Amino acid sequence: MEVKAELRYAKISAFKVREVTREIQGLPAEQALEIVRLIPKKAARMIGKTLASAIANAEHNNNLRADGLVIKEAVAGEGPTPKRMHTRARGGGARINKRTAHIKIILTEAEVPVEKPKAKRTGAKKPKAVKPVVNEKKNSPEKEKQVLDTAAPAIAQHAPVEKHPDEGHSLAAGYHAEQVTSGDNINNS
Repeated sequence: MEVKAELRYAKISAFKVREVTREIQGLPAEQALEIVRLIPKKAARMIGKTLASAIANAEHNNNLRADGLVIKEAVAGEGPTPKRMHTRARGGGARINKRTAHIKIILTEAEVPVEKPKAKRTGAKKPKAVKPVVNEKKNSPEKEKQVLDTAAPAIAQHAPVEKHPDEGHSLAAGYHAEQVTSGDNINNS
């Protein structure tokens, strides 16, 4: 059996009310009432009153127990929007929209004791690939030789820059230690 309560022409935007109605959708009525009481928004107070009214309707009109009720639907639709004017500079005006909303809550009986809905998994985890175990020692001489052979070309490419024996500065491009004498100027400016 379905029980409903509706608050019409609430002086709040339907957009603001929908933020709260999404949070209580599908929850047990008593749990949703506690959640709404903790939310510090004007829309939450309005939804709390409407939800309390729906629970009271179920208890008094249909002889249902409050702990067996679940929120089937919590909807906020737009109501009529009265227009007002706000004066602006140079004799102009701007329109103010005083938005309203219709809040509707539908409760149903729960067939099975309701638990909190679980989060859905987006994808299954893939098992990690297992690496084969090699019975080699970490610091074996063969392995060290193999590492040095592969690293030798890279080390040769990055040879250190030769230093001038007297000044301790790097040599300019194209100069070698044999070509530099005490009378030569390194920077050919």
